[in-house]
This record gives sequence, C-alpha cells and structure tokens, in this order.
Amino acid sequence: MAELEFNDEGLNVWSDDDSFAVTRERIAEYAAATNDPIPAHLAGDHGSPVFAIVPVFDSMIDPAVEVVPLEIFGRGLHGEQDFHFHRLLEPGETLVSHAKMVGYEGLSNGTRAVVYVECRGEDGELVNHQYVTMFFRGADASNGRTVGELGPGHKFDEQLRAQAPVAKIVQHVDDDQTFRYAPASGDPVPLHLDDEVAKDAGLPGIIAHGLCTMAFASWGLLTELADGDTSRLQRLAVRFSKPVLPGQDIETTIWRLGTDNGVTSYQFETRVGDDVVLKDGRAEIADSE
Repeated sequence: MAELEFNDEGLNVWSDDDSFAVTRERIAEYAAATNDPIPAHLAGDHGSPVFAIVPVFDSMIDPAVEVVPLEIFGRGLHGEQDFHFHRLLEPGETLVSHAKMVGYEGLSNGTRAVVYVECRGEDGELVNHQYVTMFFRGADASNGRTVGELGPGHKFDEQLRAQAPVAKIVQHVDDDQTFRYAPASGDPVPLHLDDEVAKDAGLPGIIAHGLCTMAFASWGLLTELADGDTSRLQRLAVRFSKPVLPGQDIETTIWRLGTDNGVTSYQFETRVGDDVVLKDGRAEIADSE
C-alpha cells in the first residue's frame, strides 16, 4: 500500500477540555449494563473501573483526527485500552478531560496509534489517565516508522503458562447485552446494534462492545482478587483481539505475576472456546491493609 501522510505536527497537542457530570444513576446504569454484581457499583456509590471510559469518550477522537489520514480513519478499531487509576469516580462531581495523540507505529498490516487521556476533578486532581490504542487496518504509516511514544507495555509473559492460574471465571454475555450497553456507555456504533450493518462489515452478526467485555473481566478480577474493593485496582489493561457475540460464554484465566511495594500484578486472558478475545491482560491490585 502506498505511503500515507500522518500529520506529525498534530502529535502532543492537547484537545480542548471536555466536562462530564457524574451521576449516581449513570454509574448504576453502566453497572447493570455490564452484569456487574458489585453492590457499590450497582448502587452508584462509585464508578466501576471501565466506567472511567465514559467521561472521556468524546475527548479521544479529536486528537486522532489531527494526526491520522482521513482516508483510513473509517478503518479504525479500538486495539488496546490501558487504565491507570488514582482514585474512584464519585457521583455528584464534574470531571474534566483532555487528550493528545502521542505516537504511532507502522506495521505490516496497519498502523497502531496511541492517544493519551487525562481525567481530572474540578480541583485539578488527577483521577485517572489512560492510553487508548487505535488500530487502522491496511495503513502503511511511513514505511513502518515508529514516531513518538506508544505507552507502557502489558504483553503477556508466556512463561506464566507453566504455573497454575489463581482463578478462572466463566461469565455469560446476554442476548440483549449490546442494546443495554450502548446507551449506558454512550457508544451507539451500529456494529453493536444493527445485524445487517454488522454482516455487511463481514461479521457474523451484532458483536459485543470490546469495552463491555473488558468490564466483565474487570468485575470478575475484582471479585476474585480484591473482595470487590474497586479502590485497590491501580491499573487495568487489555488488547482486544477478537469479537464476542451476544449469547456466548466467556472464560477469563488469571495468573499471578508478582508483588512489588505492596502492589500485586496479575496477567489474564479471556476466551470464547479456543479463541482469545482479550489478550495481554494486566491488572495491578494494591494489597489489602
């Protein structure tokens, strides 16, 4: 494919600030839409981990538009998501987010490009920061160059397969999951709601939102490893590798990586049968006091 012109001058340019009012109802709606059983999430007492994408959702797009050629923008997929949590999201607060594209990497089958997002309280306190990796299929980014930064790694350590996992979690994705998740998340992409659109795109039918699958994995991890205490989760990262269909069962397998300064790191992957749908999963959880 011919070389495409990425606009390097658009790198590291902050987007305008975007505000989001957090409500108890919105937190609870998101928890219900992801089958989350943790009482504090269902009551709207504080946001679940992946709910952190909702206040920053609108901030992610503009920085990418400034860098990525418009000819390939429509082929973009959400490739990876990496949350770093500093405190819980609370109902009644207004959050302010902004973002910038920090780098991209040309690969043989496309380009991965990384947007860095900051979410702060009204007092300027950092609530969370995120690395959102977008993958643009079939786009040769300047002959395979790597430009800027790509965010911290979270690749799965294959040596872990030699040891017994600490937990396996089986969950069911409901037939109506996408129709509940779309309004709760603010993501109305037709691939998740319109069977004909999904089939026209070469899919077998409607697919679950990748972040919904990640939310399933997050509450599974919290219930198994942190007694449902969301405040202990410091990092959650995955790579989206294959779609999940409504009605399918997913199984998440978790391995312990190690402990450093009171924080235990785990790696995990989520499968549907033999297919890995979330790979290179990493969770960092503070030890209980």
